[in-house]
Amino acid sequence: MAAPRITLPCPVAVTTDLRNADYDCVLLVAENLDSLPSELAVLINHVSKLREVDKSVDNEVSVLRVDELPGKRLVFSPTGPINRDQDDIRRFQDAAVSGIKKVLRMGSKSPLLVVPSNSLYEDTRLVSLLAALHALYVPIEVREADKTRVTKVDTLGFWTTETSREETENVLLKVATGVESGRAVARDIGGSDPERMAAPRVAEYVQELFAGSAVQVNVISDFETLERDFPLLAAVNRATRAVPRHHARLIQLDYTGHGEIDTTLMIVGKGVTYDTGGADIKAGGFMAGMHRDKCGAAATAGFFQTLNILRPKGIRVIGSMCMVRNSVGAECYVSDEIITSRAGKRIRIGNTDAEGRMAMTDPLCLMKERAVKENLVNPYLFTIATLTGHAIRAMGPSYSIVMDNGPARKDMVAQKLFAAGEKLADPFEISTIRREDFEFNKGKSEYEDLLQANNAPSTMTNRGHQVPAAFMIEASGLEKHGIDSATPLRYSHIDIAGSSGPFPGIPTGAPIVALAKAFLSTRISRDRDTHL
Repeated sequence: MAAPRITLPCPVAVTTDLRNADYDCVLLVAENLDSLPSELAVLINHVSKLREVDKSVDNEVSVLRVDELPGKRLVFSPTGPINRDQDDIRRFQDAAVSGIKKVLRMGSKSPLLVVPSNSLYEDTRLVSLLAALHALYVPIEVREADKTRVTKVDTLGFWTTETSREETENVLLKVATGVESGRAVARDIGGSDPERMAAPRVAEYVQELFAGSAVQVNVISDFETLERDFPLLAAVNRATRAVPRHHARLIQLDYTGHGEIDTTLMIVGKGVTYDTGGADIKAGGFMAGMHRDKCGAAATAGFFQTLNILRPKGIRVIGSMCMVRNSVGAECYVSDEIITSRAGKRIRIGNTDAEGRMAMTDPLCLMKERAVKENLVNPYLFTIATLTGHAIRAMGPSYSIVMDNGPARKDMVAQKLFAAGEKLADPFEISTIRREDFEFNKGKSEYEDLLQANNAPSTMTNRGHQVPAAFMIEASGLEKHGIDSATPLRYSHIDIAGSSGPFPGIPTGAPIVALAKAFLSTRISRDRDTHL
């Protein structure tokens, strides 16, 4: 088996020496000077002197000349208060990003990141390192077009105490490498333009990434198979028939860890490479940014890269990346069509701009079938998608929303993800699928079993992010596997419309960090028995 391809934005090296000549700048991320250990006394003295003449030192990024440090430069990026009701570990994430942006503007090519441990949050060092690497990411289009801009820095140093060096190298850095490598994959796919990451090229990228690795890849591309086995996805794909470079790909991924398997994750990711809205076209300037509608599938691929790097034991993960373009043209599907889903449900189309649930429902149905027929061990089913604008309106940007079906709610899957996200700055809000959501999707006449969507935007629809989750449960046949079933299946829908990242801007890779924390943290082989 080939060694996994690492996709970090630069090499990361651990050092215990603040004066290490391999670096040209020291970046200190901390709450305040009082929180620093004795090993950082030299930094305390210089920042204290600056505070005497500049009170903003505790609130803004500051640059000091310190002759005994590498490059004679110290950058202090304070978190600000961290102990109020409204504070969380993202204070360290924000400070690390601000600090890295400053050292880049200064021209640093080998910064040394210093993040002391904190008594309130046990994972500040991991969160800060991940944030720094996020800020150092270079888009794949830039890397391919200009070989002089492949990296923003030559190396990133990470300081630790002598007593913590072994744990930092063998645990923290290993975890950071796995998680950030996954997020980089998610950014490559999710953030790239609709031609660079059209469905066939996403398939090529994924096949190359996982060639000879612990992740098995199978790609379904022919129209006949898609139309027969995944008719709802095929309906969205129809308009691309005359444009081969836009043809859909269903990318199936499979990872099986060493040892006895005790848990199976089954993940379906929305991968709409570009969303014109279809026949219900996005008019009035609302189409820009719709290349980011593939971030659910991108996160799915990224999570598999994390699996590939960390090689967690005792878990199997099965994924489907539903890569399709929602184009408009003579062949496009239209409202009023009735299409029978894989589960045998007659679906009346209400709005072609509700293509995300169309793309994921049949692959979700396949996951359901496999969980039951193959008697998979302890299965958890997920869909991940930038699905609704309503998710942003309801919870604001920056937050993933998770909603459980009955069996998942009984097992508190949403709460598990919420807690994991709080630990590692990948925050969730919890929503609930209610009876009104199922009522909303009921067919309005005897012609159809279900109505795919109304003809209003989700932002103008009551319960606009919960209704699609109920639709996927019903259209995939998962409603037969609720808490009243002899074969209950846990299913959670994750809407990342808010958390996937700003546009313009760099995708976040959400919810890879929270998924890794929730399901992989005790499964990673380390030299020391610690957790994510």
